Amino acid sequence: AEGAARPGLGHPNPSTLSQTKILVKPRNLKPELENLTAWSSGRLDSVQGPQVSPLARGTVQRAERFPASSRTPLCGHCNSIIRGPFLVAMGRSWHPEEFNCAYCKTSLADVCFVEEQNNVYCERCYEQFFAPVCAKCNTKIMGEVMHALRQTWHTTCFVCAACKKPFGNSLFHMEDGEPYCEKDYVNLFSTKCHGCDFPVEAGDKFIEALGHTWHDTCFICAVCHVNLEGQPFYSKKDKPLCKKHAHAINV
Repeated sequence: AEGAARPGLGHPNPSTLSQTKILVKPRNLKPELENLTAWSSGRLDSVQGPQVSPLARGTVQRAERFPASSRTPLCGHCNSIIRGPFLVAMGRSWHPEEFNCAYCKTSLADVCFVEEQNNVYCERCYEQFFAPVCAKCNTKIMGEVMHALRQTWHTTCFVCAACKKPFGNSLFHMEDGEPYCEKDYVNLFSTKCHGCDFPVEAGDKFIEALGHTWHDTCFICAVCHVNLEGQPFYSKKDKPLCKKHAHAINV
């Protein structure tokens, strides 16, 4: 706090009063949707939420003929009537010979395929031309894709820098360019209240005084426990004292 009494002195200086300074951390009501920035002892903390998107793999169903009660199907490729056996994929019908990889033209009638940009590809061509690269292991991602920090990751590669556990869809905090899970971030980096030793969280009112951070409700006289928020105070042995107990012997 500005003009705070010198911490660590054996005796208070009655001629020098200190005035508490109240600060409030900004609160974000939707941290899972937005980045949360919070001022905390000169550190900029970031709370973010990764997003996982599955690979759009598809499977094919075969049909020998269309039910008599239904309209004659049209091929999703050539848009002509299908009169014999056909395939069903992506909610449309296809001539078996026309359901092929858009790049290498390999038949996809009996294999899994990947839909990308309104076209279908075999998995080999998708991996070669479209699959994103993992920011950690630098290999192609052919399963679920984790989107975080404006990069793509395998879900098993985007992990807490401390415990190495994958984040999944959980929130994470950034510190010195590294992501941390909530538990490890609090243990390693959170600002602790000098009065109760619990974290000072976003939205909490807090006080900076005597070289420490306090919840506003924890900054009290060490003798009578009266709240010193916004009040002049003295210090002795790194503890705040009200004016009445400024000369207290046993603190």
